[in-house]
Amino acid sequence: MKTIIWFATFALSISIAKSDDVTSFTQSADTFLKKYVSKGAVDYATIKKNSSDIQSLYKTMGTISLKDQNNNTKKAFYINAYNLVVIQSIVKNYPVKSPMDIEGFFDKQTHLVAGERLTLNALEKEKLLNIYDDARFHFVLVCAAKSCPTLMSGAYTPELIEAQLTQRTKLTINDETWLKLSTNKKTIEVSKIFEWYNGDFTSNGKTMLSWINNFRDVKIPASYKVNYYEYDWALND
Repeated sequence: MKTIIWFATFALSISIAKSDDVTSFTQSADTFLKKYVSKGAVDYATIKKNSSDIQSLYKTMGTISLKDQNNNTKKAFYINAYNLVVIQSIVKNYPVKSPMDIEGFFDKQTHLVAGERLTLNALEKEKLLNIYDDARFHFVLVCAAKSCPTLMSGAYTPELIEAQLTQRTKLTINDETWLKLSTNKKTIEVSKIFEWYNGDFTSNGKTMLSWINNFRDVKIPASYKVNYYEYDWALND
């Protein structure tokens, strides 16, 4: 009986330790992002000077265990990890003008995230998009380019993740510089994200406009023509 109780206590302590590790990582990520991100712009030059900050987070994310963690914890962790991997990869090559100037930035360079070697593309698709089928992820995963949705000055948390996903999506969809509406021409110009990931926005019989209107303060008429503007891959610094 004592042996059973000991094992149960030990298992509980391991579970709590894993949870504490994720919580500690999230808190450190929050502090880092609040320090170096302002209005979506990342201060890569200063991060480069204080490189131990990002290196510590980058190293820690590889050791995190997500076993027995719930979906909200996994979502928040992988979003934070993606954004921090992007920053670490830029800083490693800084000064650089664009993530596209770094060979294999998205599809070849791998990173240790929660015990797995993953590219940024794999992190985005295999850990988030393909599992949860939620197009809101496109508005929180920031690829270091000016045409990306703006990076939040803080970390995503398990407790707030659903509200944060909706909030960041609404913020971007209602940004007139990001989604460009012309009432005179009866057109909208949208990011190439909607073209590249069209299936994410039109699943279950939805149209792209109906998906967009779910998050718009002022709805766009279904008769409006949709155009795509060119993606600006210049660095979001």
